[in-house]
Amino acid sequence: MKDPVNRFLTEKELRLVEERIREAEKTTSGEIVVKIVSSSDSYAAAGLLGSSMIALPGAILIMIAFQSRDMWMFLGIFAALFIVLNELFTRVPVLKRPFVSASDKQQEVEEAALGAFFRRGINDTIDHTGILLYISLFEHKVRVVADKGISEKVDQEVWQEIVDIIISGIHEKRQGTAVAAAVDRCGQILARHFPVKPGDRNELADSIIMGKVSRS
Repeated sequence: MKDPVNRFLTEKELRLVEERIREAEKTTSGEIVVKIVSSSDSYAAAGLLGSSMIALPGAILIMIAFQSRDMWMFLGIFAALFIVLNELFTRVPVLKRPFVSASDKQQEVEEAALGAFFRRGINDTIDHTGILLYISLFEHKVRVVADKGISEKVDQEVWQEIVDIIISGIHEKRQGTAVAAAVDRCGQILARHFPVKPGDRNELADSIIMGKVSRS
């Protein structure tokens, strides 16, 4: 099964977004990075929980069907169902979604976005003007992480517009143009506060970062 992150943008859309990043950075000393991941965590506990919640009633129903009260038979059926279901949850992660709370999703996305920001060196630009657009597909969430040089001049609330552009585009099945539009808007905001300077150089790669579980 093809990973969701590889289906999110077509090759044409990938090239479009990367071109918009290059164009936006011609007008600002800021650096724009886009990272798209299938999930911000493996949510292994959700798979175990889901497997247990389905295997238990399943085992009970089978015992009723066979009119048996044999505890060892029950445990064997439960174990077999649990193993099969846990493997299914592992292979099809989207099935875990009902077993992950909204607060857990939010926390994992926040932590993964911050982790990606530092691991990718977005905090290491000369003037601390790097910005990360982080899109996590499993959770249906988008986060914008801006370095301290930007945060000193741009309120965090401003980035909600960027989040809304991407989220609405995903809902309308036009994620490619939505991400490109979000990059354009980031470029406009950065150019206003951090116009391009003489001798400015490209400090971070313009290619989109794609990944599965965001822990690298």
